[in-house]
Amino acid sequence: MARATRSTARKPRLRAIPGHATPAAGPTPPPSSVPSQDEREATLAYARSVLEAEAQAILGLMGRLGDSFLKALELVRDSVQTVVTGVGKAGLIGQKLSATLASTGIRSVFLHPTEAVHGDLGRVGRGDVILALSNSGATEELVRLLPSFRRMGAPVIAITGDAESPLARGADVVLDIGRIEEACPMGMVPTASTAALHAIGDALAMAVLRARPFGSAEYALLHPGGKIGRSVMRVFELMRSGPSNPVVRDNAKLSDAVVVMTNTPGRPGATNVVDRQGRLVGIFTDGDLRRLVEQGRTNFDMPIREVMGKRPRCVGPEVLVLEATKLMREFRVDQLPVVDAEGKAVGLLDVQDLLAARFF
Repeated sequence: MARATRSTARKPRLRAIPGHATPAAGPTPPPSSVPSQDEREATLAYARSVLEAEAQAILGLMGRLGDSFLKALELVRDSVQTVVTGVGKAGLIGQKLSATLASTGIRSVFLHPTEAVHGDLGRVGRGDVILALSNSGATEELVRLLPSFRRMGAPVIAITGDAESPLARGADVVLDIGRIEEACPMGMVPTASTAALHAIGDALAMAVLRARPFGSAEYALLHPGGKIGRSVMRVFELMRSGPSNPVVRDNAKLSDAVVVMTNTPGRPGATNVVDRQGRLVGIFTDGDLRRLVEQGRTNFDMPIREVMGKRPRCVGPEVLVLEATKLMREFRVDQLPVVDAEGKAVGLLDVQDLLAARFF
């Protein structure tokens, strides 16, 4: 069984609030409704000491990472599925860890120990690995599952604060976070210890991510919504293509371009202008049409090549939408032609679609 060594990291001393004795057993009287300036400053100083205690708990983990951490990484990376389990605050940290693993391409589920003994052990299969979280390492509901995990051939990684605990003794790999002083006046509420559990779980998940072929394209598949989804969206996912891509030949008349802009699904505010090979040679927009009207040049029989915008700015279909949006803002245009490697007009990016997708 691989175990990490103990750390001698300094534990910060929590500052007591002046005038406040350590709570005794029984109900605590309500505080004054209007705290004095001294009380306000003392409260802020205490809150800062809580943050310091949690920060020190996390920093203390750095010296504990070694061979056991690397072994845990290999087990998670090579597993069919990572089953995370824990009770109480550790269980909540475990649920977040399972979600982080799943969001980065590692199959993972959270297994509640109480539900496990009533049938949910069926979630565990051969080839899976167990990540069991318990600061004390003595959580009864968790420890009683160890024989079942062993019979099912699922190795157990214990993340605990006691390397000699029942959980640690029954595990295949132990990530020992050490005994951590909690950041609360009573020294009982899980705070600094849960911060450490959270941090070492993130460290493991990110180390596994780094050890696998998983990039922004794969991440995008798993995060199609919200700000994250928008940050990795490519132009081809949002551009108007096929029947919705407005295109006219460069030898067409102005009237033909207006008809295309009017009849194309979605009524785009522009049309791509292409040569006979389909390569982009220009763009004609609603704005161009308005300027012709203002100038009294409303001969709809004139060739579109005479009034189109030549050498328009364009993007490729694999470009990030964020980059295309930046280009549109910089040059104050509402449409961008999309061209392939041969310069053929394969789509049109319209500001209306960017607005609908909340890029503006």
